[in-house]
Amino acid sequence: MRQEKEQLQEMSFWGHLDVLRGVLFKAIILLVALTAVLFIFMPQIFDNFILAPTRANFITYQLFQKLSVDSVLPQQSAGSDFNIELINIKLASQFFIHISSSLWMAVVVAFPFIIYLIWSFISPGLYSHEKRGAKRGFLFGCTMFYIGAATGYFLVFPITLRFLASYQLSSLIPNVISLDSYIDNFIMICLMMGILFELPLLAWLFGKMGFITRNFFSKYRRHAIVVLLILAAIVTPTGDPFTLAIVFFPIYFLWELSSLIVPKAKKENN
Repeated sequence: MRQEKEQLQEMSFWGHLDVLRGVLFKAIILLVALTAVLFIFMPQIFDNFILAPTRANFITYQLFQKLSVDSVLPQQSAGSDFNIELINIKLASQFFIHISSSLWMAVVVAFPFIIYLIWSFISPGLYSHEKRGAKRGFLFGCTMFYIGAATGYFLVFPITLRFLASYQLSSLIPNVISLDSYIDNFIMICLMMGILFELPLLAWLFGKMGFITRNFFSKYRRHAIVVLLILAAIVTPTGDPFTLAIVFFPIYFLWELSSLIVPKAKKENN
């Protein structure tokens, strides 16, 4: 291991650049190949996956409806009569969305493989104990990214769509939702939630570098609850507390998870 590290350190700048170029080339080839495959199947993916939240039989709306029958969820939040018809107002939109959606989905699918390629580039420069920590971090980061994206797809985006699609400034202004607007919000929310769920990993890294300790989370917990409640209210500006709660608790879970994985300060350990 030490010999490999010494060899990497002895490599010139241009040698490092050649290795990095090879890693980037492999990542690009992987993305292009996945994009091509997904492009072929994108019509089926659109009908059964991307556009699923526009229909009343979407799993989240069905769950809301069941809870509403049991008087747990306010009736106005149920999705039994919810349905959205999208329109296309630009000539080339469907073609470009076909391409861009294939590319974005390829990025999501290839995320762990791209991380592995990056790992293959930096791992020769690490000691064995550093490699173990980095491997756990990469695995944890990939898992949390997919959990966050799934939370965005099954929870945050349907709730946001349900509210915004039915919100009217005036009864004289009907909501006509374009395909571009729908896709932009769909991709933004799912990816943002995936990135948001990387916060525990970021907290762990900051903890390893000594920037924060576990005491930070206990000290500012009350402040965090207020800020996270405001954030949840912005994401889902509905009137009922249930909708606010089901968005707040996953975000608050990230705070508590971060507090558990951040190392204690030396005084805390004594």
